[in-house]
Amino acid sequence: MQRIEGFGVARVIDSDDPNYTPGELISGITGWEEYSLLRSSNELQLRKIQLGDDIPLSYHLGLLGMAGFTAYAGFYEICSPKKGETVFVSAASGAVGQLVGQLAKLHGCYVVGSAGSKQKVDLLKNKLGFDEAFNYKEEVDLDAALKRYFPVGINIYFDNVGGSMLDAALLNMKVRGRIALCGMVSLQSLSSSSQGINNLYNAIPKRIRLEGFLQSDYVHIFPQFLEHVKGYYKEGKIVYIEDISEGLELAPSALVGLFSGKNVGKQVVWVAKE
Repeated sequence: MQRIEGFGVARVIDSDDPNYTPGELISGITGWEEYSLLRSSNELQLRKIQLGDDIPLSYHLGLLGMAGFTAYAGFYEICSPKKGETVFVSAASGAVGQLVGQLAKLHGCYVVGSAGSKQKVDLLKNKLGFDEAFNYKEEVDLDAALKRYFPVGINIYFDNVGGSMLDAALLNMKVRGRIALCGMVSLQSLSSSSQGINNLYNAIPKRIRLEGFLQSDYVHIFPQFLEHVKGYYKEGKIVYIEDISEGLELAPSALVGLFSGKNVGKQVVWVAKE
């Protein structure tokens, strides 16, 4: 039986690898288990964690971990933002989306996010600093919704969902717009009614660039990411929202909740307390 793996934070208990000594904290790919046996490799993306700066340990999973780095690399490397541009973020209250929106605001962009509940929309506007936000579940016509919030069009779409939202965004992109394809949760959901893309032709006359990416493609800028995002956090320029479940036995339900939008912010499972 193969264990389930995911991005985790752990303390080294024992090690025969000279790069890691007992007592050190690391982040990387670990198992859904109380103790993991790891073989150091690039695939595990293991990194040592330096505590300090009053940053919660769990933030090394989200804000300063894979989710945060995905947001940073996708926004700056794929979207190539310019001050004053219009930015749309789907699943905007999630682990990645919430940081994308805040980085866009710090860059001087106009930012709108979509989410799946009134609570999440309120968070986007009142805590995360988005200019506007809407509940996609209350919109009967996503194309009309985007035209309402972007009457002159969208420069950048950071796509976390795919499906009908991506289809609507393709109708509303500006010429030479950029779409970062980060996730396709609508095509990975528990529903069998996932919708394909019908409006891809718009990418041709509008010269839209659509690009998928993995954060692991950009490990060379990880130190830059840490410096910038840590600085923003310490200066109070960004906040980060987590949804924490305590106990390894809650991991399966926490995972299932991601596909129904149950979580608010970065989903974290707290396995053990020291």
